[in-house]
Amino acid sequence: MIPSGATRAALLDAGLDPEQVAAVIGAALGEDLRDGPDVTTAATVPADQRSQAAITPRQPGVLAGGPVAIAVFEAVLGAGSCGGAAASVEILLPDGGTLTVGRPVLLVRGPTAGMLTAERTALNLLTHLSGIATATRSWVDAVSGTGAQIRDTRKTLPGLRALEKYAVRCGGGLNHRMSLGDAALIKDNHVAAAGSVRAAIAAVRSLNPSITLEVEVDTLDQLDEALDAGAQVVLLDNFDTADTAEAVRRARRHPQPVELEASGGLTLERAAEVAATGVDYLAVGALTHSAPALDLGLDLTSTVA
Repeated sequence: MIPSGATRAALLDAGLDPEQVAAVIGAALGEDLRDGPDVTTAATVPADQRSQAAITPRQPGVLAGGPVAIAVFEAVLGAGSCGGAAASVEILLPDGGTLTVGRPVLLVRGPTAGMLTAERTALNLLTHLSGIATATRSWVDAVSGTGAQIRDTRKTLPGLRALEKYAVRCGGGLNHRMSLGDAALIKDNHVAAAGSVRAAIAAVRSLNPSITLEVEVDTLDQLDEALDAGAQVVLLDNFDTADTAEAVRRARRHPQPVELEASGGLTLERAAEVAATGVDYLAVGALTHSAPALDLGLDLTSTVA
């Protein structure tokens, strides 16, 4: 079911494609309902019962995915599977807001059976995205005041990239590439295939002269080669702090402007130290591939038979 009205507008405002979100939700609900309807709910919940439920955080963090959770409930409650009775979801905290333990962030009103059928899909997405936003905020806070910004990577779960990168934005981070075609990133295997950093840069420029071009380098000598060949962004792969600082000095002396991105071997404990060298970005794959889910739960607060 494609979200419509206010939910569709909220997803678009968040930079999310409502059709893509609907596809993710459809696949998730399909896994739960592949063998038939929710047998436990059908057995225990009167068909005409209506309830109010609250989604509440059980640990502090940053919220992400509120409009997505609403779309889940709409997909179930609005599909006529629960008698077609009216349902509503109210957001009490916008995405990017700070969660307070025990303070509800969403209220759901409608048929109890539909709520319970939608519950796990809504929470799976909400807890996952909020976990990413919370992890991102920790990194953003760690480099605050340095001028460096936190960026994500393409290390995302298949099918969830747009949602996961949205969660990074909710946490205050920046998105790097959304796909292989929106920017060029020359990595070590591309350099090996092309023969050198300079040859790889020339090959990309020959194919697409205007595309943003970033080059991964492993040494300061490769950095010099990338700078002289006209790289716009250079990714410093697994540089220690001293070499990162030296790379910044060399880049700032170069006549053409270039941005530097630190990547590899980064930890939250080292974030401020690396950012203080003057790099423009810290690339953190862990934002999406390792962020733990944030604990939020749904509880019925009242029922009407």
